[in-house]
Parts: sequence; structure tokens; C-alpha cells
Amino acid sequence: MTTPNPTRTICPYCGVGCGLEALPPALPGKAVNRDKEGTPIWQVRGDRAHPSSQGMVCVKGATVAESLHKDRLLHPMMRDSLHEPFRRVSWDEALERIVSRIQTVRATQGPDALCMYGSGQFNTEDYYVAQKLMKGFLGSNNFDANSRLCMSSAVSAYIQSFGSDGPPCCYEDLDLTDCAFIVGANAAECHPIIFNRFRKHHKQDKTTRLIVVDPRKTQTAEAADLHLAIKPGTDIDLFNGLAYLLLYRGYMDSVFVSKHTNHFTAFAEVFEHYPPDVVAARCGVSVEDLETAAHYWGESERVLSMWSMGINQSSEGTAKARSLINLHLMTGQIGKPGAGPFSLTGQPNAMGGREAGGLSHLLPGYRSIHDPQHREEVEEFWGLEPGQIFPTPGRTTWDMITGLENGEVGFFWIAATNPVVSLPDADRVKRALLRSPFTVYQECYYPTETSAYAHILLPAAQWSEAPGTMTNSERRVTLGNQFRTPPGEARADWVIFADVGRRLGFLKPFTFNSAAEVYAEFVQLTRDRPCDMTGISHDRLRHEGPLQWPCSQAEAEAEAARDEPGGIRLPSFMRQLVKPSVSQVPAKRLYTDLRFHTPDGRANFAAYHSRGLAEPPDDDYPYVLTTGRLYGHWHTQTRTGRVEKIRQMYDGPFLEIHPRDAEAVGIKEGEPLEVRSRRGLARFPAKVTTAIAPGTVFVPMHWGELWADKAEANALTHPASCPDSKQPELKACAVQLRPVSPASDLVEEQLQSLPSQDLYPLPVTHYST
Repeated sequence: MTTPNPTRTICPYCGVGCGLEALPPALPGKAVNRDKEGTPIWQVRGDRAHPSSQGMVCVKGATVAESLHKDRLLHPMMRDSLHEPFRRVSWDEALERIVSRIQTVRATQGPDALCMYGSGQFNTEDYYVAQKLMKGFLGSNNFDANSRLCMSSAVSAYIQSFGSDGPPCCYEDLDLTDCAFIVGANAAECHPIIFNRFRKHHKQDKTTRLIVVDPRKTQTAEAADLHLAIKPGTDIDLFNGLAYLLLYRGYMDSVFVSKHTNHFTAFAEVFEHYPPDVVAARCGVSVEDLETAAHYWGESERVLSMWSMGINQSSEGTAKARSLINLHLMTGQIGKPGAGPFSLTGQPNAMGGREAGGLSHLLPGYRSIHDPQHREEVEEFWGLEPGQIFPTPGRTTWDMITGLENGEVGFFWIAATNPVVSLPDADRVKRALLRSPFTVYQECYYPTETSAYAHILLPAAQWSEAPGTMTNSERRVTLGNQFRTPPGEARADWVIFADVGRRLGFLKPFTFNSAAEVYAEFVQLTRDRPCDMTGISHDRLRHEGPLQWPCSQAEAEAEAARDEPGGIRLPSFMRQLVKPSVSQVPAKRLYTDLRFHTPDGRANFAAYHSRGLAEPPDDDYPYVLTTGRLYGHWHTQTRTGRVEKIRQMYDGPFLEIHPRDAEAVGIKEGEPLEVRSRRGLARFPAKVTTAIAPGTVFVPMHWGELWADKAEANALTHPASCPDSKQPELKACAVQLRPVSPASDLVEEQLQSLPSQDLYPLPVTHYST
């Protein structure tokens, strides 16, 4: 008996975009694969043919199938008030109620009162249909996604520095660089597959250097040749200080700067004020370490910088990312193998969302709402009247929350995300959601923390249950093939959006027979754009595997011609047999011709002085709290919290605190600690460690109120954001610490107006201090 062919797909967690293969629970000659409750579980392994991950997989990807059947939302549910129980309804009843509400709000308050908050968990097809519905046919640019919390600062930085979004590097650069500069990213835990790939190169080539910039001595920092444990909020000081040293040590590439960049003089006038002694004092590192970092960078032929939330989630997020890009422009470290600025995408399809226009200031094909020509191109393609796309950006995620507060938002549709836990100032978010007159929540699991604030619940198909594409950090598109039937009445997200579009009367624009049709329409809007994907289709991805953009139709046709000896078209299975191996597939980098997507083809330097934290510590709140992820968990545990192996890895949340600070507070290892900010409070057991810098404490962001007791990191954080990217500063806020005595009682200090806990009817294990 032959073993069935595995289904090739993509991991639904981080932006690394690892290829996976899924095998059915029962294989010939082997026992059925079951979980501890006896439920048959699909087997998942790494796809060795996937060029991004080369067969590697982390614990999240390896166990993802274990969560597919647990606590699923199976049917549409509805209620008239948040204080009523949900009742099961038909899809027709739920969608007609949604359509009626959209029509009423549109007529009485206008399109600006309609909001949708989506997710980097969407497939590109889901993103695209949502954009077409909201920005096109409903006339509301109020579509934003949790990518606003993730990559929007990187988007702004790329656009301002290079003229377009799009990480210029690829994963092959991890094997070729001789100096990796990782800042604001714990890649060993948050992007483990690419970090392990670099570590293999790092160990084999003893001349390769790793510099890690992080207030914590993370697993990433432990592997570094140089760890710069800077004070939170001093990244720009550091980058300007390195620019100072690179210039005065003779490492500047003056030819590159002269021929291919603008505004270096303005930048030089700024970094002139950042000599080593000043920068060392501000950053809390030694002059010697600064000199070493500049030496490593300057002496290297191929410098690859990588960053993630530690840069992006800041009120200076765009400025930080651009200041890092400045160093690459100054030394000509871009557009060549092993070099360049490389943002590590947080979510599996935040990149696909950017391509499809999935933020409130974007349109499909890397277009901008601000640009009249871009709006005109999309209007023409969608068959809209001129001027039908509103000319100003819509509400960002936080603007939607404030819109609920002041009554300007009359319809709020949330899909595939859990904002009650993930947004800053969580108690304020809960209060705003209580004021929402009509909230639709589209999710595959129930309960989540956000489901308590919904009027309608729509069951969504998830990974494995609907085909669709995702784009990873290196611009590589992978098709996630379906291998399970959606449970109950669950439907793919794009199917739900399209159904609403048709019920609103837009029949032809929202008639799609498959996700492949949706994708085929979407890629036409990328034609001749920086992210041209007109040469990519579901069929090609299914037969040839993942593809990087840019990949135009002309390129695809030329490649197909090379596969046709004597001009005879080979069947797809034969083309698959003769296609190059993973190691032979050429990687695509941007800007190899040193021409950028700016009007004059030159990259732009940026000149920023450091402003520091939006909320610096003071006498009342003397510590800086920073937040982050752990290796096994993903965001708010909606999926990973239901995987037993992952839950066993972590007893619960904790707070890292330096021994000096622990002594000052009067706290010992494992004792409960109360953390207060100007917005809220939480409790965590103390983890006393020298891995955290004095004056800074760290808590993981995964535990909402379904999973732990009063341990929400975002009850403490604030919504101050970058003026360009609108990304909140989730990485730093000022807090005070105090031991928790047995007599402490926080109940009276919690919000009294929150929905009753009986809105979470399923048993969920809590961790409590």
C-alpha cells in the first residue's frame, strides 16, 4: 500500500513563511495519529523543497494541526445586547442583519462610520476582497489590520527611503553576509528558522560577526559576538553614533552616496552631534563597544541588518527604521548579496496584506490613497465612477477605538484578530467596545477575549480549510492548499466578504467561483508596480512551488518557454520533474541596479534627532516595561493556547527583573509582583535575572483574561504612536512595581462595567498568582 502524497502548504504563524507538508492521521502500516483525547490529528512536517525554510520547522508549525478541532466556532451566532446570551442563527439571518446595519449606518452616518479591522492571518485573497468591498463599493477607507501593530513603521521607512515598500533582501543573504546586525528582534525565539539558518553560517565561517542590540540578553543576544544592551528608546542615538564613527573612521562609500542618494548633508549635520562619549552615556553602553560595532560594520563587505517589533513598535518607529537604513546607504550596503536592511515580518501574511492594500492609507498593488493617479487606476479597474474612492486615508486601528468612544463609528467588523488583548491600553479598548452599537466578530475559535464584545459571531474557516496565498518576509508567495473540510458551517473569510457584497447589490464585482479567481483578479492590479505578481497564479504555485516577486507575466512566459524543448509545451508534472532544485533557484533582491522607486531613482537619507520614549520613567513610575513574544506561543494564544505541548512549555506569564531592582522593590524569585502604569495594573511572578538591564522589566504579551488572572501586558501600555506609521509604542511604558501581599485585593480596582464572565462559557485553564 502506497503512502498518500502530502499536501503542501505554508505555516500560519510568523512571517518567515515556512513550507509545511500535511499527512492524514492514518498512514498505511502505521497507527492513527491521535491527541491525548483520542482525536485523530493530521501529521505536519517541514517541506524540504520549500526554498525559504528548506524543511526546517519550529514547535509552533510542528504542532499546528493539534489545535484545528478544538473550541471551534461552528455556526453563526447573534444577540441584540452584550448582556444577552448568543443564539444560533442561519447564515442568511446573520448576513441579512449585517447588510441591513451597513445600509442604515451608511444612510444615516455616512461611509466613514463603517469600519473593518482585519488581520495578517488573512490570506491575500481575503485581504483583497475586503479592500474591494470597503474602499471600493462602500466608499470607506476604514479598513485597517493588526499589521498596524506589526510592520507599518517598516512600510513607512521603505517608502520614504526607497520610494516603495518591500524588503530588498532575501533569506539567501543569511548564508552570505559577513556581518549581521540584529536590532529590536529576538529572532532566536520569534523567527527561529531563519535565525538557525544564519547561526549555521555563523558557526561555519568564523570571520562572520553577529551584533545584537537589545536591552535584554535574549537567546539571540547570547549568540552574539557583540551585545549592545542599550537603554529603551535610544536606538536613534546609537545609529547616529555609528554613523559618526563610520564617517570619521573612513568607512563611508562616498561614490555610492554621491551617485545614488539624496540629502546626505542634512543627515551629516545631525549625526555630527553624536560623538562616542555622548552616545555611550545616552545608550548605557561603553565607548569601546560602540567602536567595536562600527569596526565590525565598516570592515565587512556584506552587512545585513534585521529588525522587528523593537524598532517598529515605537513612537519613533519610522525614524528608527530610516536611521538604520541610513547606515546602509552611507556604506553602500544594499543591492548586493549578503547585504541590506531586512525587516522581519511578524505575521504570516502581513506582506500579502501590504500588497493587497490592507492598511487604511493603502490601495492594492503598493498604491497610496493619497495619490490621485493611484485612486483613478483602481477605480477604473473595479468599474467605479471617478472619485468614488475617498481621497484621504481611513481610520487606523486606534482611530476606530476613539471613533467608538465618541459615537462616530456605527458598524465595527473585526476578523481573525483579538484586539481586546493585543491593542494598547486594553481597559480603554474594552470600554470603547462596550459602546459599540454593532460589532461583528469573524473568528474560527470560541471563546476569545474579543467574542465577549460582539453582537454577531461568524464562523471562519482557518488554515488547512481554505486554499489561499501568503507572502513571507523575502517576498516569496506560497499557496496554502486545503486538506480539511471546514467544520460546522465555517466559511472562508473572502467568501463571507463577497457574500455581503452581493447582498448589498454589487452582484457582478463580488461573484467569484474560487480563491484562484480572486487571486487572478488581484494580481492584475500589481501589473507594472514594484510588487508585480502578474506571473503568479494558483496553478503555477501548485505545480512549481513558491515564487518570489517581482514576477511579471512577461517573466513567467519567458520561463515557460525555457521549459518547452523544441517549442513543445510540457505537461505540468513533467515541468515539475525538470525544475531546478531549491539550491539552484535564483534568489531575487531589490535595487541590484542601484535604482530606487523615487522620482529621480535615488534613495533618500533621513535626518532625525532622538526624541526618546513617549512615556519616559519618572519618580512616580521609575521603571520601563517592555513586552514581547516567547518561542512557543503566538500573539494572544487563540491557537497555541489550545496546543498541550506548547502550554506545557510555559507555566504562565512572568516578569523579568534585574537583581538590583528586585532587591530595591523587596521581591524574590517567583514571588508575585504588582505592576502599575498610568492606565492599568497587572500581576506577574518575578523572574530575577541579569538578562534584563537594570531599570527595565519585561513581560510576555500572550496572556489575556481567558488564560491567566490579571496578567494582561497591554493593560499597562499606552497608545502613543509614530506620526508617520501610526504604529503604537507597545514596546515601552513607564511603570511602578510593588510586592503583592496576601491581603491585596485588586477586584475593586478593575473595571466594573465589563461584560459578565459567563460570556466565556467554555472551560479554560487559568494561571493565577
